[in-house]
Amino acid sequence: MIILMKFILLLVVIFLLSCSDNSERLFKETRSAMYTVTSVTVTCKDEKVAKKAIDEVFEEFKRLENMLNYYSPHSEITLINKSAGIKPVRVSKETFEIIEKSLEASRLTEGGFDITLGPVIKLWDFKSKIIPSQESIKQALSYVDFNKIILDKKEQSIYLSKKGMEINLGGIIKGYSADRAIKILKERGLKGAIVSVGGDIQGFGLKADLTTWNVGIQNPGPLDSKDELIGTVSFSDKCISTSGDYEKYFILNDKRYHHIINPKTGMPSEGISSITIIAEEGAFCDALATGLFVLGPTKALNKMQQKGIEGMIITDKGVRLMTSWFEKNFKTIKNPNSAIELRT
Repeated sequence: MIILMKFILLLVVIFLLSCSDNSERLFKETRSAMYTVTSVTVTCKDEKVAKKAIDEVFEEFKRLENMLNYYSPHSEITLINKSAGIKPVRVSKETFEIIEKSLEASRLTEGGFDITLGPVIKLWDFKSKIIPSQESIKQALSYVDFNKIILDKKEQSIYLSKKGMEINLGGIIKGYSADRAIKILKERGLKGAIVSVGGDIQGFGLKADLTTWNVGIQNPGPLDSKDELIGTVSFSDKCISTSGDYEKYFILNDKRYHHIINPKTGMPSEGISSITIIAEEGAFCDALATGLFVLGPTKALNKMQQKGIEGMIITDKGVRLMTSWFEKNFKTIKNPNSAIELRT
């Protein structure tokens, strides 16, 4: 009888262990990709399945890097730039798609987002703390105009109509690559995942404990608070992106010069310290965070309310302006070490 009881107990233990092994778990990989720190976290029962899906995502990141890299002499972007004012360039489906989305974001933000801004951005040296001359800015601005990008859908070609123009997808490529990653993970049958490409974050489904993904929002305040969180947002099947004047800047004569340049003036945008956007699609989320930042707080908030774009603006005076959805879902926290999956 004792032997039988021990045998039954052993079977129960084995059964419980097998159930535990078959439960949903989180698997995470963090690597350097898309010119930044990138992480992929998935909900899955099988470690091998999770690893294979994550590896596939990073392979896709590598493919996109090679295709869309502004600095690579062999990328399609470089070929488009070299052919400016000369001829249209036939491109891949992905290159055409991301440029098409860029132009949509430009129109929506009234030119606040502009992938032709490269000639101006190159003038700003944030390491050496050099402010470009007005003459050089004026000259560079003559090459900045998203309306001069000609798309031919039938030929799947891109043409920059003025010689000297350049496109740089730095303001949209992270969100676009997150879109591609989520698509792959869904196709592989995963029930939930969250992808962060340098702070552009997109998630779907739920975590292993059946709760939504929790993302912390960074404090754009003074230097001693830059690693703190001002609050969190929980969501599923959405993406979140933040642009802030604290990411890259220098201070000269008590004035802060940051990297978010206004395409109309060639100077750093004014009025906003950070803006966080929530959207359905990563590419637009990424681009809108930059483009709306440039518009300034009043115009940006009006545009968000008109177009149904959710988010929060923190002005350079520290005032928080939120849309209705964001206000309902935003949770203020005082503890900078609160439990979160990622931060934006």
